[in-house]
Amino acid sequence: MKLAVAGKGGVGKTSITAWLADHLARKGQSVWMVDADTALSLGQACGLSRDELPVPLAKREDLVAERIGRGILNLTPEVDDLPEKLAVTLPGVGGRKRLLVMGGLGEAGGGCACAANALLKSLLAHLILGPDAWVLVDLEAGVEHLGRGTVASVDGLLVVSEPSRRGLETAADIARMARDLGLSRQVLVVNRQPDGTRIPNIPGLPGEVATLPFLPDLARRQLDTGSVLDLEEEAQVDDFCAGLLDRLGRPL
Repeated sequence: MKLAVAGKGGVGKTSITAWLADHLARKGQSVWMVDADTALSLGQACGLSRDELPVPLAKREDLVAERIGRGILNLTPEVDDLPEKLAVTLPGVGGRKRLLVMGGLGEAGGGCACAANALLKSLLAHLILGPDAWVLVDLEAGVEHLGRGTVASVDGLLVVSEPSRRGLETAADIARMARDLGLSRQVLVVNRQPDGTRIPNIPGLPGEVATLPFLPDLARRQLDTGSVLDLEEEAQVDDFCAGLLDRLGRPL
């Protein structure tokens, strides 16, 4: 299954991507993670140091030009060899976790992101999955990737928000745009939700909702490490991930 994770900045979508990937891998699944966010923090959230991160594809102008071309773009490039060539394998127990770093596609060459975005779309379409394999795409904050149609080849969307009006209105915008692209399998994830908080009725929000409370151990560790794994609340995070998979119709 291919899932995209979207939301406004700072709502925790990268952490949720890392938790879900780790949960799936510990269940024996093969997971491809695609970091398509300008912040490039998914690898660090999974325990890699900055020095271990590969050069983002968006900065590989040579490779983008080789596969996509310049001027008239080749929108059906050869990408069969790229996932294994560009991926970094992350440590873990159980299944396999691999990370592809795309970068903020607006950075490519300092100009138009069309070529790098076309290569990303081709890569996502190429990652054909078996029954025990997943692709998780951590999108750039906001609605930019949806506007470019990057998520056209994914099966479902996690729309992440904090429990705030601004976050939820952005989530509703993202959900509506995704539905317009034909992506109807959606789950709203409300992160850091206090007990008893009521989600307001905002038109456009996904009907399926998963919630995760504030995690004290995560807050304590943020100044010391980029990793969000191996928390004291790991059992709680695992329950959250299992519930998320149930809502997506793919229980393990």
